[in-house]
Amino acid sequence: MDQTPDSDQRNRDQPSGRAADNRDDKNNSQGRGRRRYRIPARFRRLRREADSSLSTEPTDRTDRTHQYQGAGNYQSTSGATPVADVGVDNRASGGGFRAPPVRAHPDIGSPSGSWTAELQSSLPQVERQPASVGRRRELPHQGDDVGNSPTEVDGTGPVGASSSETGGGSSYQHERLKTSEMTSLGKPLHRLTEKQKKKLYFIDALKERYRVDYDRVQPIPYIKDRLYCVDKVYVEGGFEFMTTDQVTRGSGPWERLGSYTSVISDQRIQSVRRIIEGEPGYGKTTVTLQLAYDWCNRVEGSPMRDVEVLIILRMRQLSGIRSIHRAIEVYLLGSDPRVREADIAAIIRESLSAVVILDGYDEYPDQHSKRETDIQRILKLDLFANTPVILTTRYLPDYLAPVTKRVRLTGFDEIARDEYIRKAVVGEDKIALSNIKAKLKENPVLEDLCQVPLVFVMFAHIAHENQDFQNFKSVTEFFQYMIRCFHEHLKNKSKELNTVRYSIDENDHAALDKLAFLAISQENQQITWSREGMCKQLGQDFYKTYLALGIFVEEDVVSYDSSSKVEVRFYHKLFCEWYAAHHIVYILSQPGQNVSLDELFRHMKPEDLQYVYRFACGLNQNVGGSIIQYLREQQGSYRFRLLCLLEQSGNVEGILDHVRNLCSQTVNIKEGDSRMLQRSTVQLLDIAAGQGILVSSLHLDQCFSKYDVTNACIVLKSGHRLTNPKTVEVLRVSGRIRETVGDSKGIEVTREELLGLFQTCGALKEIWFEGRDFLLPHSVPTEMIPPTLKTRNIMVSYEDRRGMIHQLNWDDGHWQTTTSEPALRIPQEVLDQQWALEELARLSNDGIPVCCLHLDQCFSKFDATNACIVLTSGLRVTNLKTVKVLHVGGFTGIGTIPSDIEVTREELLGLLQTCETLEEIRFEGLEYFLPLSIQAERMPPTLKTRNIKVSYERNRRHGVVHQLNWDDGQWQHQITADGSVSVQIFQEELDQQWGKKELAVLSTAGVSINRLYLTRSFSIITDDTQSIILTSGCTIPVLNTLRGLWIRETDVDLDMFLRVLAYTKECTKITNLVFEYCKVPDEVDARMIPHLLKQRGVKVYWVTKTRGGYLLDLEAGNWKKW
Repeated sequence: MDQTPDSDQRNRDQPSGRAADNRDDKNNSQGRGRRRYRIPARFRRLRREADSSLSTEPTDRTDRTHQYQGAGNYQSTSGATPVADVGVDNRASGGGFRAPPVRAHPDIGSPSGSWTAELQSSLPQVERQPASVGRRRELPHQGDDVGNSPTEVDGTGPVGASSSETGGGSSYQHERLKTSEMTSLGKPLHRLTEKQKKKLYFIDALKERYRVDYDRVQPIPYIKDRLYCVDKVYVEGGFEFMTTDQVTRGSGPWERLGSYTSVISDQRIQSVRRIIEGEPGYGKTTVTLQLAYDWCNRVEGSPMRDVEVLIILRMRQLSGIRSIHRAIEVYLLGSDPRVREADIAAIIRESLSAVVILDGYDEYPDQHSKRETDIQRILKLDLFANTPVILTTRYLPDYLAPVTKRVRLTGFDEIARDEYIRKAVVGEDKIALSNIKAKLKENPVLEDLCQVPLVFVMFAHIAHENQDFQNFKSVTEFFQYMIRCFHEHLKNKSKELNTVRYSIDENDHAALDKLAFLAISQENQQITWSREGMCKQLGQDFYKTYLALGIFVEEDVVSYDSSSKVEVRFYHKLFCEWYAAHHIVYILSQPGQNVSLDELFRHMKPEDLQYVYRFACGLNQNVGGSIIQYLREQQGSYRFRLLCLLEQSGNVEGILDHVRNLCSQTVNIKEGDSRMLQRSTVQLLDIAAGQGILVSSLHLDQCFSKYDVTNACIVLKSGHRLTNPKTVEVLRVSGRIRETVGDSKGIEVTREELLGLFQTCGALKEIWFEGRDFLLPHSVPTEMIPPTLKTRNIMVSYEDRRGMIHQLNWDDGHWQTTTSEPALRIPQEVLDQQWALEELARLSNDGIPVCCLHLDQCFSKFDATNACIVLTSGLRVTNLKTVKVLHVGGFTGIGTIPSDIEVTREELLGLLQTCETLEEIRFEGLEYFLPLSIQAERMPPTLKTRNIKVSYERNRRHGVVHQLNWDDGQWQHQITADGSVSVQIFQEELDQQWGKKELAVLSTAGVSINRLYLTRSFSIITDDTQSIILTSGCTIPVLNTLRGLWIRETDVDLDMFLRVLAYTKECTKITNLVFEYCKVPDEVDARMIPHLLKQRGVKVYWVTKTRGGYLLDLEAGNWKKW
C-alpha cells in the first residue's frame, strides 16, 4: 500500500518491542469496574504539559541517538542530533550538557538578522496527539491476567497505547513497567502481600514523577514551545574523580571517568557516599535526569537497570523539612494514599538495591541550620548508612564522611566544544569548524568564560553567522552584545502576526539590578523567588518580558503542605552577576556617597563571584578604578586585578606593562591555588602569548596532569588548559614526593608527549621535571626527533626516584647523569626502607656524596653507642659519613600526633659528629622535642669550627623556624609566616616550653595567631585573668594578636569557665572561643558574661563527641544547638 511521506514518517516513529506490544494488548484490557483514583490538579497539569511534547524514545542503549565512544566522543546513530547543554529549565533542570539538535540559532548572529524559521525547521518534529488528561493507570485487580495491560479507570477507553498515541515521550511504557515489576516477583498481584503491593505502587509513582521532569528539557532559553526528552539532547562533558583513599578537601590528584554511568558503576569510586561537584551550568542536575531516564526505561547497558529503587530529591525544596521520608512522600508521591511515610522507610530499608540522589546541596536552605535534619544525619552516615547516596553540589558540605568519594564535572573542554560545533552549528563543514575555533583563539579573554556551555553556544552561533565577527576586548563587551541579541530576537519575534508585543526598554532594569545584588550579596545567596514576589518587585510587564527573553525561568514546586506554587530563578548565575554588577556601579557612582567597599563586598568572594567584579570594572571606568584599588589590599589578588584592569581599560594594550612585569618574574601555578587564581594566571599567559610577551619562567607546582598531544596543550589537575605556552622560556614541572620510593605508579610522560611539548613551547630554552612521581621515557629514538628540536638544543633535565638528575642528549636521544650527589628518601614502609638503606650503603662504599637524606616520619632515635640512627621499624642507618644534608621530617598537621621523640643534647651532638661531611640538619615535626639550649662548654670545638646549620621547625602552621647559634648554644628565631598562623600545644613539658617561646616570638612580631589549640595542656586562668597557666606551670600572657582559642579535652567548671571568658575579653582580637570534647557548665548566669564579649560579637562554642556542637547565647547564658 502506498504511503504519503507524512504517514511514512509516522510509521518510522512508531515504537517497537514492548512498547508496541501495548497497542496489541489494549483490545484485551477493558474496564472492569475499577475504583476511581484522581490525581491532584498540579500533577495533572504537569502530565498534560509533558504529554504534549513527548517523543518516542528507544529503551535499548544501542538505539539511542548517540553513543559514548570514550574521551568525550560520540557517534551519531540516528537522524536526531544531540548537542551540548546550554543551561537549564529546571523542569529541565539546571546545568549540564544539553543542546538542541539545531544547525542554527535564532537571530543571535546579528541584532538585525532573523533566521528563526531555519532553526524551527531544523528541530526534530514531534507528532502531537491529544494528551490523556487526568488519567490514572492502575495495576490489574484480582482475577486479571498478569500478562495483559491494565485499563483506564475513568472509562475513557483502553490504555496500553503506544507512546505516539499518547503524546509520545521516552517510550512511555508505564503499564509494561508495572507488569515487569509484578513478573519479577513471580506471582500475580492478588497473590502479593500488602507490603509487596505498596512497593510496586511506590516504584510506579516514582517513575511517573521522574518522567514529568526528564521529558521537559528546554535547551535554549527563549525557545519555549519545544520540549525534549533528556536522552535526545544530552551530550556529556568531562568527569573526573579524586583518587585518594580517604576524602580530602584538597585539589587532587584527579583521574578521568568514562561517562555519567561510571558515577554508578566504576569500582574505583564505589562507596555509600559520593559527591558530584560542578559549577553552575556544568550539568549536575542534567546527570540526575539522565540517570532517572535510564532507571525508568531500564536502559540496556546502564547500571541503573539493576537499581530497584531510585530516590531523587531537589534540595532547594527541603526548607524546614527534617524527615527525609516525609519529603519523599510529599514531593515524589503527591497525595497517593496507598504509600505513607512509614511504608517508604521500610521499602528503602528492605530494598536489595536502592540509590538516593540529593540534587543541589548548595541550594539547600537549611545547610547551616542549628537543628539537626535528616540531611545532616545522612552526611554523617547516621541515616542510610548502607544505602548509596549521591550528593550534587557547587561546593563541599561542612562535614564529609571519610568514605566519601568525590567526582567533579569539568565543563566544556576543547573536545566537547568541537563536538557541539560539529553537531549543532556546522555539521561536517571542517572549514567552518576551523573558522569558529580560530575566532575563539583570537578572543583569549573569552577562553575561560566559554567553559560555561551557555556562553559557548552563544559564541559559536554568533561567530558562525557573522563573517565580519568582531574581536571582543573584554568579557563585559561580549556579554553586552549577547544581551542585546536576546532583546533583538524578542523584538523580531514580536513583529510576527498574532504574537505578544513587548515594549520594555532593554536599558531600563534598575529594579532587577537591585534584586540581583541583594540576592548574591548576603551570606546565604538567594537563588529562587516566588513568582508573585518577583512580579510585585519588578512589575508584571517587566517580568513577562524577561521571562520571554529566557533570562528568567519558572518551575513548579510542591510545598511541604502539598500545595503547589511557581518559583522563579535566573537561567544561569552569570545573568544574576551581570545585573548585580550594574547595581554596584550605581551605588559607587552616586555623588557624595561614602560607601565602604569592605562592607559592600563582605559576602562576595572573588573566588565565587569573579564576574561581578569584572563586569563592574568593565561597565564604568571610575568605579573600576575603585574596585581595583580595593583588590590591591587583598592578599594574593595581583593576577585577578589584572583581569579587572583589562575589563576597565577595554583593550589589552592598557595592561601590557603589567603583564610584562608579571612575565619577567617566575609565574607560579600551584595545586593549592583557587580555581579563580589558576584561571587568572592561565588567561594572562594567553594574553602574553597573543602579544608575543616572553615568559621568563613558568613553574607548575604539583598541578601538572598531562600534555594533550591532540589539542597541543598542557592539562592541569584542576582541568584548566594551557593552550598558548608558546612564549615560555623556562618550564619547571614539579611533582609531589610519593609515599613510597618503590611505588611504580606516577605521571607518565610519553615520547610523543615530550616532543609535542617542546614543539608547542616555541620559545622554550629549558625544561625541568622535578619530583619523584614523574615517569619519563628511558630514551627518545633519534628518528623521532624533528631536526628543528635538535637545532634549538633545549636543555631537558629530569630528577629520577633516586634523586639522580639526568639531562637529555639530543645527539643520541639518551639521558646523561649530570650530578654525582644523589638525594635519598627513607619512608615509613619497611620494604622501601630496606631498598633505600641498600642504596645508601652502595653510595657510601663508592664514596659518592649524598646531597640530602630525608627521613620521612621514620626517625626513632640516635644510638650514640653504635653511632647510627634507629628507625621506627627497628632498622638502623649506619652509613652516614657522606651525607651532606639530613632532613628529619615528622608530623606537621593539626590533630593527634605520633608518639613523642625527645632528642637529647648528647644525641644531637653525637649525630653531628658521626656525619663527618654534614653541612645542614633540619628537624621538622611536632613529635620531636629538641633541647631548649646547649651549654657552650659542652660543644666540641670541631663542631663549632664546622658551623653546621641546625634548624628546628615544629610545625609549618606555626610560622617559626629555630636555628642553633654555635656561639652561645641558644636558638635564634625566624618568622616564616606571611599571613595568619595556628599553634598547637600538647601536655608534654618540653612541648609547652617550645610553644610558649613561639607564641612570644609571634606576638612580639605582630603576627596574627588565627588559632591556638591547647590540647590536654590547659590548667587554669590566673586570678587577675591576665595569663593562662599550662599543666607544666608555663604561663601564656594575654596575646593581642590571638583570634581564636581552642581548649581541648580538658573539663572546665563554672568558675574556670568564667575566667576563660574574662581572659578572652582581655585578648582584644579574639572572635572565637571553642571548648572541644570538654565538660562545661550547662548554663551560665548571663550577668556574669563580660559585656565586651557581646559588643564584639565573640562566638563561644562547645563541641561534643556524640551530640554535635552548641553555641552559647551570650544574652541568655544557655547553649543552643549549632
